[in-house]
Amino acid sequence: MAHDKDLSKGTGVSWSSHGHTVEGTVEQKLTKRTEAAGRTVDASPDDPQYKVKSAKTGREAVHKPEALHRD
Repeated sequence: MAHDKDLSKGTGVSWSSHGHTVEGTVEQKLTKRTEAAGRTVDASPDDPQYKVKSAKTGREAVHKPEALHRD
């Protein structure tokens, strides 16, 4: 599990998606309600989420820091 302070743009991370491990990089820290990766993300300064990009497919996703593992 990654700690919020460890994650910044370009950080290598991995996460679980549909039973598979996906590797990629952090694209952006989200700290307000916004549209990202095709959905509404209810992020806040106290509960940030991260937009990540898959190294294999180039697809974007949004995850809470506890779902991300620093590589």
